[in-house]
Amino acid sequence: MKYENIISATFLSRPNRFIAHIIVNSKDEICHVKNTGRCKELLLPGSNLYVQTNNNPKRKTKFDLIAVKKDGLLINMDSQAPNKVVEEWLTAGNLPGVTFIKPECKYKDSRFDFYMEFGQQKAFMEVKGVTLEENGIVRFPDAPTERGLKHLHGLSTCAQEGYKTFVLFVIQMQGVKYFEPNWKTHAAFGEALIDAQKAGVTILAYDCLVSKDTLEINHPVEVHLNELTKHAKIIIKK
Repeated sequence: MKYENIISATFLSRPNRFIAHIIVNSKDEICHVKNTGRCKELLLPGSNLYVQTNNNPKRKTKFDLIAVKKDGLLINMDSQAPNKVVEEWLTAGNLPGVTFIKPECKYKDSRFDFYMEFGQQKAFMEVKGVTLEENGIVRFPDAPTERGLKHLHGLSTCAQEGYKTFVLFVIQMQGVKYFEPNWKTHAAFGEALIDAQKAGVTILAYDCLVSKDTLEINHPVEVHLNELTKHAKIIIKK
Protein backbone atom coordinates (compact mmCIF):
# COMPACT_ATOMS: atom_id res chain seq x y z
CA MET A 1 0.00 0.00 0.00
CA LYS A 2 1.06 3.55 -0.68
CA TYR A 3 0.62 6.66 1.44
CA GLU A 4 0.47 10.17 0.04
CA ASN A 5 1.71 13.42 1.58
CA ILE A 6 4.17 11.93 4.10
CA ILE A 7 6.52 14.25 5.98
CA SER A 8 8.96 13.94 8.88
CA ALA A 9 8.11 14.96 12.44
CA THR A 10 9.38 14.63 16.01
CA PHE A 11 7.37 13.10 18.86
CA LEU A 12 6.80 15.14 22.02
CA SER A 13 4.03 13.50 24.08
CA ARG A 14 0.82 11.47 23.95
CA PRO A 15 -1.82 12.84 26.34
CA ASN A 16 -4.31 10.11 25.40
CA ARG A 17 -4.74 7.12 23.07
CA PHE A 18 -5.93 9.17 20.13
CA ILE A 19 -3.62 12.17 19.83
CA ALA A 20 0.04 13.06 20.09
CA HIS A 21 1.89 16.33 20.29
CA ILE A 22 4.56 16.55 17.62
CA ILE A 23 6.94 19.04 16.02
CA VAL A 24 6.59 19.67 12.29
CA ASN A 25 8.77 22.28 10.60
CA SER A 26 9.79 23.70 14.00
CA LYS A 27 6.14 24.14 15.00
CA ASP A 28 4.15 22.30 17.69
CA GLU A 29 1.21 20.41 16.17
CA ILE A 30 -1.44 17.88 17.21
CA CYS A 31 -1.44 14.52 15.42
CA HIS A 32 -4.01 11.73 15.27
CA VAL A 33 -2.54 8.41 16.46
CA LYS A 34 -3.89 5.61 14.24
CA ASN A 35 -3.14 2.99 16.87
CA THR A 36 -4.88 2.73 20.24
CA GLY A 37 -2.29 0.29 21.64
CA ARG A 38 0.09 1.39 24.37
CA CYS A 39 3.15 1.69 22.09
CA LYS A 40 5.17 3.04 25.02
CA GLU A 41 8.38 1.55 23.68
CA LEU A 42 7.87 3.38 20.35
CA LEU A 43 6.57 6.81 21.29
CA LEU A 44 9.44 8.27 23.26
CA PRO A 45 10.19 12.00 23.46
CA GLY A 46 12.39 12.94 20.53
CA SER A 47 11.49 9.90 18.41
CA ASN A 48 11.60 10.41 14.65
CA LEU A 49 8.17 10.05 13.05
CA TYR A 50 6.57 10.02 9.65
CA VAL A 51 3.13 11.60 9.49
CA GLN A 52 0.54 12.02 6.77
CA THR A 53 -0.86 15.47 6.12
CA ASN A 54 -4.56 16.03 5.47
CA ASN A 55 -6.10 19.35 4.51
CA ASN A 56 -9.72 18.39 5.21
CA PRO A 57 -11.16 21.42 7.10
CA LYS A 58 -13.68 19.16 8.89
CA ARG A 59 -10.91 17.27 10.67
CA LYS A 60 -9.73 18.25 14.13
CA THR A 61 -6.13 17.33 13.33
CA LYS A 62 -4.08 17.93 10.21
CA PHE A 63 -1.75 14.96 10.70
CA ASP A 64 -1.95 11.17 11.06
CA LEU A 65 0.92 9.21 12.64
CA ILE A 66 2.06 6.52 10.20
CA ALA A 67 5.53 5.27 11.21
CA VAL A 68 8.24 5.69 13.83
CA LYS A 69 11.96 4.92 13.98
CA LYS A 70 13.08 2.81 16.93
CA ASP A 71 16.84 2.29 17.22
CA GLY A 72 17.13 2.62 13.45
CA LEU A 73 14.25 0.20 12.76
CA LEU A 74 11.32 1.70 10.86
CA ILE A 75 7.98 0.49 12.24
CA ASN A 76 4.60 1.19 10.68
CA MET A 77 2.10 2.09 13.43
CA ASP A 78 -1.06 2.43 11.36
CA SER A 79 -3.53 -0.10 12.82
CA GLN A 80 -5.69 0.16 9.69
CA ALA A 81 -2.82 -0.86 7.41
CA PRO A 82 -2.58 -4.64 8.11
CA ASN A 83 -6.00 -5.42 6.66
CA LYS A 84 -5.23 -3.37 3.57
CA VAL A 85 -1.89 -5.04 2.88
CA VAL A 86 -3.36 -8.49 3.55
CA GLU A 87 -6.12 -7.84 1.01
CA GLU A 88 -3.47 -6.83 -1.53
CA TRP A 89 -1.45 -9.93 -0.63
CA LEU A 90 -4.43 -12.27 -0.97
CA THR A 91 -5.59 -10.66 -4.22
CA ALA A 92 -2.09 -11.19 -5.64
CA GLY A 93 -2.47 -14.93 -5.10
CA ASN A 94 -0.05 -15.43 -2.21
CA LEU A 95 -2.34 -17.86 -0.37
CA PRO A 96 -2.55 -20.84 -2.74
CA GLY A 97 -5.99 -22.02 -3.81
CA VAL A 98 -8.04 -18.96 -2.88
CA THR A 99 -10.82 -18.42 -5.40
CA PHE A 100 -12.91 -15.77 -3.63
CA ILE A 101 -12.15 -13.00 -1.10
CA LYS A 102 -14.58 -10.83 0.85
CA PRO A 103 -13.38 -8.38 3.51
CA GLU A 104 -15.21 -8.24 6.85
CA CYS A 105 -17.75 -10.99 7.24
CA LYS A 106 -19.98 -11.75 10.21
CA TYR A 107 -20.48 -15.34 11.31
CA LYS A 108 -22.68 -16.03 14.35
CA ASP A 109 -21.46 -13.63 17.05
CA SER A 110 -18.06 -12.96 15.43
CA ARG A 111 -16.95 -10.58 12.72
CA PHE A 112 -13.83 -11.75 10.90
CA ASP A 113 -11.54 -9.68 8.71
CA PHE A 114 -11.88 -11.93 5.66
CA TYR A 115 -14.19 -14.58 4.29
CA MET A 116 -12.55 -16.68 1.59
CA GLU A 117 -13.27 -19.68 -0.57
CA PHE A 118 -10.88 -22.35 -1.75
CA GLY A 119 -13.11 -23.76 -4.45
CA GLN A 120 -15.98 -25.31 -2.46
CA GLN A 121 -14.13 -24.98 0.85
CA LYS A 122 -15.20 -21.94 2.87
CA ALA A 123 -12.73 -20.10 5.11
CA PHE A 124 -12.30 -17.25 7.59
CA MET A 125 -9.21 -15.19 8.40
CA GLU A 126 -8.50 -12.79 11.24
CA VAL A 127 -5.63 -10.29 10.91
CA LYS A 128 -3.60 -8.82 13.78
CA GLY A 129 -1.03 -6.05 13.41
CA VAL A 130 2.17 -6.40 15.44
CA THR A 131 4.33 -3.43 16.46
CA LEU A 132 5.87 -4.64 19.74
CA GLU A 133 9.52 -5.65 19.28
CA GLU A 134 12.35 -6.41 21.71
CA ASN A 135 15.78 -7.68 20.65
CA GLY A 136 14.37 -8.93 17.36
CA ILE A 137 11.48 -10.81 18.98
CA VAL A 138 7.99 -9.55 18.19
CA ARG A 139 4.96 -10.16 20.38
CA PHE A 140 1.20 -9.69 20.38
CA PRO A 141 -0.73 -8.19 22.08
CA ASP A 142 0.91 -5.16 23.69
CA ALA A 143 -2.11 -4.84 26.02
CA PRO A 144 -4.79 -7.33 27.17
CA THR A 145 -7.31 -7.90 24.37
CA GLU A 146 -10.69 -9.46 25.08
CA ARG A 147 -11.59 -8.77 21.46
CA GLY A 148 -8.60 -10.83 20.34
CA LEU A 149 -9.65 -13.70 22.60
CA LYS A 150 -13.14 -13.63 21.12
CA HIS A 151 -11.72 -13.83 17.61
CA LEU A 152 -9.58 -16.85 18.49
CA HIS A 153 -12.48 -18.65 20.15
CA GLY A 154 -14.64 -17.87 17.11
CA LEU A 155 -12.04 -19.22 14.70
CA SER A 156 -11.68 -22.38 16.79
CA THR A 157 -15.42 -22.94 16.60
CA CYS A 158 -15.41 -22.42 12.84
CA ALA A 159 -12.52 -24.87 12.43
CA GLN A 160 -14.42 -27.50 14.40
CA GLU A 161 -17.42 -26.91 12.12
CA GLY A 162 -15.37 -27.68 9.03
CA TYR A 163 -14.23 -24.24 7.86
CA LYS A 164 -10.63 -23.50 6.95
CA THR A 165 -9.43 -20.88 9.42
CA PHE A 166 -6.42 -18.61 9.67
CA VAL A 167 -5.01 -15.99 12.00
CA LEU A 168 -2.36 -13.86 10.29
CA PHE A 169 -0.02 -11.70 12.35
CA VAL A 170 1.23 -8.82 10.21
CA ILE A 171 4.55 -7.70 11.67
CA GLN A 172 4.76 -4.04 10.70
CA MET A 173 8.55 -4.04 10.38
CA GLN A 174 11.31 -6.08 8.73
CA GLY A 175 14.12 -8.34 9.86
CA VAL A 176 12.79 -9.89 13.08
CA LYS A 177 13.84 -13.23 14.61
CA TYR A 178 10.48 -14.78 15.47
CA PHE A 179 6.95 -14.10 16.73
CA GLU A 180 5.44 -15.27 20.01
CA PRO A 181 2.38 -14.46 22.12
CA ASN A 182 2.97 -11.82 24.77
CA TRP A 183 2.78 -14.17 27.74
CA LYS A 184 3.68 -11.49 30.27
CA THR A 185 0.97 -9.07 29.17
CA HIS A 186 -1.88 -11.47 28.32
CA ALA A 187 -1.20 -15.14 29.01
CA ALA A 188 -4.82 -16.02 28.21
CA PHE A 189 -4.27 -14.92 24.61
CA GLY A 190 -1.27 -17.24 24.32
CA GLU A 191 -3.24 -20.17 25.68
CA ALA A 192 -6.12 -19.37 23.33
CA LEU A 193 -3.68 -19.30 20.41
CA ILE A 194 -2.37 -22.75 21.32
CA ASP A 195 -5.95 -24.03 21.68
CA ALA A 196 -6.82 -22.52 18.30
CA GLN A 197 -3.97 -24.36 16.63
CA LYS A 198 -5.10 -27.61 18.26
CA ALA A 199 -8.61 -26.96 16.92
CA GLY A 200 -7.23 -26.65 13.39
CA VAL A 201 -6.61 -22.91 12.99
CA THR A 202 -3.58 -22.15 10.81
CA ILE A 203 -1.32 -19.57 12.46
CA LEU A 204 0.76 -17.38 10.17
CA ALA A 205 3.17 -14.50 10.76
CA TYR A 206 4.76 -12.32 8.08
CA ASP A 207 7.07 -9.35 8.30
CA CYS A 208 6.73 -6.32 6.05
CA LEU A 209 8.79 -4.12 3.82
CA VAL A 210 8.39 -0.68 5.36
CA SER A 211 9.29 2.72 4.03
CA LYS A 212 8.10 6.14 5.11
CA ASP A 213 5.23 5.97 2.61
CA THR A 214 4.75 2.26 1.77
CA LEU A 215 3.92 -1.03 3.46
CA GLU A 216 4.07 -4.46 1.82
CA ILE A 217 3.91 -8.00 3.19
CA ASN A 218 7.31 -9.60 2.80
CA HIS A 219 8.44 -12.96 4.24
CA PRO A 220 7.04 -15.58 6.62
CA VAL A 221 8.34 -15.39 10.18
CA GLU A 222 8.83 -18.27 12.57
CA VAL A 223 6.05 -18.67 15.14
CA HIS A 224 6.84 -19.81 18.69
CA LEU A 225 3.63 -20.69 20.47
CA ASN A 226 5.11 -21.73 23.80
CA GLU A 227 8.24 -20.10 25.11
CA LEU A 228 9.28 -23.20 27.07
CA THR A 229 8.30 -26.41 25.32
CA LYS A 230 6.60 -25.82 21.97
CA HIS A 231 7.19 -23.96 18.81
CA ALA A 232 5.90 -24.12 15.30
CA LYS A 233 7.39 -22.92 12.06
CA ILE A 234 4.47 -22.47 9.70
CA ILE A 235 5.20 -21.38 6.15
CA ILE A 236 2.84 -21.43 3.19
CA LYS A 237 4.70 -21.82 -0.06
CA LYS A 238 3.44 -20.86 -3.47
